[in-house]
Amino acid sequence: MLFPWASMRRLLAAAVLLSAFIYAGRPLLVGLAAIGVPRIPTWIVLMLVSILPLLPLVLRRAYWAGYVTLGLFSSLFVLVLFSDLARGAYRLVRWAASAHTWPIPDPRMLNLGILAAAGVLTFIGLLQARFPRTRRVTVAIDDLPNDFEGYRIVQWSDVHIGPTIRRGFVRSLVDRTNALDADAVAITGDLVDGHVADLRDEVAPMRELRPRDGVFFVTGNHEYYWRAAEWIRVLEDLGLVFLKNEHRIVERGSAQLVIAGVTDAIGRDTHRQDPAGAVAGAPDGAPKVMLSHRPQMAKAPDSIGVDLQLSGHTHGGQFFPWNLFSPRFHPFVTGLHRIGTAWLYISRGTGYWGPPTRLYVGSEVTVIQLTRA
Repeated sequence: MLFPWASMRRLLAAAVLLSAFIYAGRPLLVGLAAIGVPRIPTWIVLMLVSILPLLPLVLRRAYWAGYVTLGLFSSLFVLVLFSDLARGAYRLVRWAASAHTWPIPDPRMLNLGILAAAGVLTFIGLLQARFPRTRRVTVAIDDLPNDFEGYRIVQWSDVHIGPTIRRGFVRSLVDRTNALDADAVAITGDLVDGHVADLRDEVAPMRELRPRDGVFFVTGNHEYYWRAAEWIRVLEDLGLVFLKNEHRIVERGSAQLVIAGVTDAIGRDTHRQDPAGAVAGAPDGAPKVMLSHRPQMAKAPDSIGVDLQLSGHTHGGQFFPWNLFSPRFHPFVTGLHRIGTAWLYISRGTGYWGPPTRLYVGSEVTVIQLTRA
């Protein structure tokens, strides 16, 4: 009989996760003990809480409880780790200096402080996730026609409408976007995170978007996890324009602007990504804006005549401290960058994925304003 390596990997992963929760949950044990909960029930509570993040995966429910707990324990893990390192360093210096009279911090008060800090950070991260700020970015385009001076594109990216982002959140985004008086709206992928049957009503407010020149969207990787073809039909019925390796031309008087888009890199067959095809046949000399979910397409946007690429995907790392590791996986993580003669703007994301937290990496609705270089 073959050794069940798959089962062993799952057991090992579960053991590592449980160990991490027990380590991070030490302040919770102290907090429960402080209010008089006996030792055994405190451990039972910790074990039950450690299971909560698995419920969305196993039961397809309890999303808020599971994801909030995951975000809380993420903060706890970092705070406990830093406090242990700091205490270890303090004890080492105390020993090396033979300073036996130096005070030793009260472990109980320290753990209660960590628990309170984790709760505050989780709440701040929740606010930064649920209330995207309006970020304004001016991009100077060479030879931009006078008629397009000040042209405003409002970008949404990585909204992830799904388990915890519902109709009310979408409604607020629509109202805010309409108030920005946009010329165009660009949605750069990962708009949805679930099946059409579950989310059709949640995306319905997008029908009320009112930019002058249209709402343009491209697929992200998550659309392909949830039957992209079905979602494309639903979104087109709401009035959105799907750019499948193609472009549209916006006119102001005799001047023209090209808005192009590519499918995500995991698209296959008719959805295989084709940047050159997206701008093929576009008017010579017209400025070109490309929508691409992943910024990696931007290795050489100027090679196909693109002046500005709008992307997302990275979430900016989504929340501290994991955002510090994003540069190891992405050449560009967030913000405006010059790539050759072209510009690349990467949104931090308008929503979030998984834990409802964006600590230090707040979500954004981005207003891209074009101006002459």
